[in-house]
Amino acid sequence: MKKFLTLLLLILIASILGGVYGMLHDQITYTISEEYYTKFKFIQFGIDSWGLGNNIGTDLQPEIILRNPRFGVGIVGVLATWWVGLFIGIILGFVGLIHKNASQMFRVTIKSLALTLLIALAVGCMGLLYGHFVLIDNIPNWHYPGNLIDMDHFIMVGSMHNFSYLGGFIGLAAAIVYSIRKAKTQNISLGR
Repeated sequence: MKKFLTLLLLILIASILGGVYGMLHDQITYTISEEYYTKFKFIQFGIDSWGLGNNIGTDLQPEIILRNPRFGVGIVGVLATWWVGLFIGIILGFVGLIHKNASQMFRVTIKSLALTLLIALAVGCMGLLYGHFVLIDNIPNWHYPGNLIDMDHFIMVGSMHNFSYLGGFIGLAAAIVYSIRKAKTQNISLGR
């Protein structure tokens, strides 16, 4: 029963961490490219319909300006990533069931979640660099807003976002390996 409750707690924590990661990540990327949000993400997530701002563009080329853009960026970040945290939490939580007790399961899985977040951040930063050094000169076949002014920074942020999701899944794989190795080490030290 304790392991089941621990599993539920870990899934909840992972969802919250996923949302917080997205909120902080998007604050960074907003600093790099406001247009990525005003001309893409705010539209994608329908933030203008929340009563937080207005479309100062047209229906064909919208541009959403918010009264408090950082708040809107935070909302987008949470909405874009809490579900990734949920997915990762479910997988790592179930992997964590291999540990000898609920306490060990919790400690190792929290460390696994931290490992996943660190790898996601590192790979996301690589994506930013990849966008800057590679994609700007080899423009990807993405949909771009027609009223885009700073394409270079838009591309860099898009690359960082894509790489961050990839990093989450690479981090998940590394965290699974970490959790399994910790369980094996615990069993060996217990003489099993």
